[in-house]
Amino acid sequence: MEIIKTAKDMQAHAEKTRMQGKTIVFVPTMGFLHEGHLSLLREGSRHGDHLVLSIFVNPTQFAAGEDFESYPRDFEKDAAAAQKEGVDVIFAPEKANLYDDDFETYVSLEKLPNHLCGLSRPTHFRGVATIVTKLFNIVKPHAAVFGEKDYQQLAIIRRMTRDLNFDIRIIGVPIVREPDGLAMSSRNTYLAPEQRQAALSLYRSLSEAQNMVKTGETRATRLIEEARRTISAFPENSIDYVTVCDPDTLEDVALIDRPVLMALAVRVGKCRLIDNMVLHPAG
Repeated sequence: MEIIKTAKDMQAHAEKTRMQGKTIVFVPTMGFLHEGHLSLLREGSRHGDHLVLSIFVNPTQFAAGEDFESYPRDFEKDAAAAQKEGVDVIFAPEKANLYDDDFETYVSLEKLPNHLCGLSRPTHFRGVATIVTKLFNIVKPHAAVFGEKDYQQLAIIRRMTRDLNFDIRIIGVPIVREPDGLAMSSRNTYLAPEQRQAALSLYRSLSEAQNMVKTGETRATRLIEEARRTISAFPENSIDYVTVCDPDTLEDVALIDRPVLMALAVRVGKCRLIDNMVLHPAG
């Protein structure tokens, strides 16, 4: 496994790999790998013969007061896990190598960021779209793999890839959960042991909503009310949003007469968690 630190060296490596006729599959991450990330690597290995993992905590997707400085990092552990999963290259640049002091070019979308997490984090997806565009240009992948836990991010990257004519196949991978149902996240390490049950209310509320829909409930307002009740039962929980929306446009849906996305974001103490589930109506 090779570790590459600069954009110039990564571009040269990618070009050489393509000239050898190999298919590059790319998994971008911010590191502190868990089983969810490893599932992306395993899926990636199915779609090509040269697997590239990036580890970069991207400053442009963090707003002032968010957890950029405290975001968990453990490169040695990440590298060991990556090597075990058969990663060919880790691209691990420094901030200065990707963002010059006079950097001023950003990528933004008009509509998809104006929902869900974008409402409370208005600059977040501009940072995501910008760094993914830069990484695509540096790594030169044929395919890239993203997790469905960050559903809005995946939708934005798919739209951006189509709109900007990137010749890259975007592959989504289902959420990986802890045995108790909690969606795996690097930020789960922020949870105090006594906050675990409060955090589990996210998955519980989604599961309850799925059961309601399967038994005939078609009103989004009823699902949202019940989810809010389940989550608010824990005083340490603070709801950012609970939404039922179209899986493609992320626009709110009132009547559930087709598969819909239920998505939520909740602060458990100081830890902001997101989760989602596609709900399928009865029949």
